[in-house]
Amino acid sequence: MTADETPLSSTPTTTTASTSSVNGTDTLSTNNTDTTTEMPWNVKTILSTLPTRYPSTPPSSPLPFFHLIERLKTTPRAGWRRFKIENGESISDHMYRMSILTMLAPSTLSSRLNIPRCTKMALIHDMAESLVGDITPVDGVPKPEKSRREAETMDYICDTLLGKWNGGMNGKEIREIWQEYEDSRTLEAVFVHDVDKMELILQMVEYERVNEGKVELGEFTWVAGRIVLPEMKQWAKEVMQERLKMWQAWGKEPRWENDTKPKEE
Repeated sequence: MTADETPLSSTPTTTTASTSSVNGTDTLSTNNTDTTTEMPWNVKTILSTLPTRYPSTPPSSPLPFFHLIERLKTTPRAGWRRFKIENGESISDHMYRMSILTMLAPSTLSSRLNIPRCTKMALIHDMAESLVGDITPVDGVPKPEKSRREAETMDYICDTLLGKWNGGMNGKEIREIWQEYEDSRTLEAVFVHDVDKMELILQMVEYERVNEGKVELGEFTWVAGRIVLPEMKQWAKEVMQERLKMWQAWGKEPRWENDTKPKEE
C-alpha cells in the first residue's frame, strides 16, 4: 500500500460495484453476487448496480450528493485486510484524520500555506472512490485508466449532482481542488500528498501496536521515504523511531523498506 497510489481494494459493507482486470479484460461485479459481467467501466454502469437511484441530470437539491458520499463511510481501505485486520479504517476515516493533520501543520509550513484549502483538499482527494473504489495493483488497472475513472466520477459529482446547487459554484470548487491535488504542482498539493503518506504510516504503526506484534506491516514503511517537505519528513522520522522502539520492546526485528529503518538514538 502506498499513499497517492494506495493499493486498497474496495470491499464495502453496503452493496458496491467494483472492477478488476481478468486476462486483460475489464470487468465489473458487485459484492452481493457471484456473477461477473464483462463491460467497460463508466459511471452510468456503476450507478446502475447500486441500490440508491442517482440522477442523470442536475437535481435542485444536494441530497443525492450527500447520499453518494455516505459510501466513503462504509468502504474500507481494504489494503490492510490482506493482513487479516478486521474492522479497519474506511476511506472517510482516512480523510478525516488527514484534515486534522493539515490544521496542525508546523508554523514554518502554515505561514506559507492556504490551510483552509489544504483541509478541503484532504476531505476531497479520495472522493472519487465513492464510485471507483480502492483500486490496487493486483486489480490490473493501469494508472491512466484509474485516473480516467476518477476524473469521470468527479465530473459526475461536480457537474451533475452539484451542477445546479448554489449556481454550481460548490461543484466547481470541489472539482478544482481535486484536480489541484492530482496535478500536485502547488505547495498546498505537495503538502497534502505528504499528509496522505503521514496518515498511512501512523495507521500502520497503530495496527501493529494494537495487534501486539502479531501483525507486521513493514512493507509499507517505504512510504515514509517518499515524503517531500522537511517538516513532514521530521514527523515521519518520529513515527519510524516510535515503531523501532515498539518492536524492540517486543524483542523482535520488523521489516523495513528502502532504508527507512531509523538509527537508534
